[in-house]
Amino acid sequence: MNNWRSLMPDVDRVNQIVMAAQLAAMLEVSGWPKPGNVHRTMDLPDTRFEHFLAGAAAMGPALRSVALNGMKAGRGIIEVSEIGVGKYVKQAIADVKALHKGGNTHLGVVLLFIPLAAAAGKTYVEGGRITAQELRRNVREITRKTTPHDAAEVYDAILMVSSVQELGRISGIAAPDLYDKEARKKMFGEKISLYDVMKISSKWDTIASEWATGMRISFEVGYPTLSKVFRQTGDINTATVHTFLTVLAGFPDTFIARKVGLKEASDIKRAIEIGRRRIAWISKRAKNILDLGGLMTRAGRGALLGLDIVLHEARGELNPGTSADLTAASLMIAILCGLRF
Repeated sequence: MNNWRSLMPDVDRVNQIVMAAQLAAMLEVSGWPKPGNVHRTMDLPDTRFEHFLAGAAAMGPALRSVALNGMKAGRGIIEVSEIGVGKYVKQAIADVKALHKGGNTHLGVVLLFIPLAAAAGKTYVEGGRITAQELRRNVREITRKTTPHDAAEVYDAILMVSSVQELGRISGIAAPDLYDKEARKKMFGEKISLYDVMKISSKWDTIASEWATGMRISFEVGYPTLSKVFRQTGDINTATVHTFLTVLAGFPDTFIARKVGLKEASDIKRAIEIGRRRIAWISKRAKNILDLGGLMTRAGRGALLGLDIVLHEARGELNPGTSADLTAASLMIAILCGLRF
């Protein structure tokens, strides 16, 4: 009985971490109207709003386990490198895939949420509460101390929900190509960690760049924007949409750039270069909407709805998925740090 009582604070804190992540994922997809994305009034041809809700629920077990391991690392019971980030990314993706038939709804979110959940558990243990500064410090430590095993598990997770047509090929770099049959052997033989892979990939992928920079956009752009707009409006939907627009305006969406560029080049680096040029107009439109006041003015709302229609006319080809993932991470950080609405 005494052992059970001693575990109760950990159980409560892990529950808070899991709920913060799941709520963040649900608030992100509910944000209306995030142009081009699935949201509460708009689906894509093969992916519905309900698929994203199912995915948010499915992540729970993996988030719980990795948060507990973050706590163990904070207490020195295990090494940070033993948290198992890759294992739990793979578990979360498998659980999401098993619960719905809507395709790849949460890969980017999971890649951000798993290290955030581990960092949140470690931060709770070390300080008794979560601040953005300490959370980010632990995110940096956890991502940098990942292992080749973590990398192999994440490769498996990506291959569960993606194809070469969607991701392209990489060549002439230190990390093995996702579709290289010798990838696992190379990662273990050359001691290439998940952080190493993400740092290399950061040149063309914003989610990977978040790993390489301690989630710079999420902590330095998304979270402050979300907090500021929520203080101004008291409206979580407005704060969510404005965060999405701010990210989209400042950082061309690599999910769209990859789709557009791969139609002309199979090498991912070249494809992203092409794609970024072709979709620059989307970021300009997002900035213009913000300049007009976004959801807080009639002109801004009109421009926002117009962009949503234009992007959805492409039937999923112009879906700013990376911007959505970063918005979800910003929401999770905010909720962990005390945001309530």
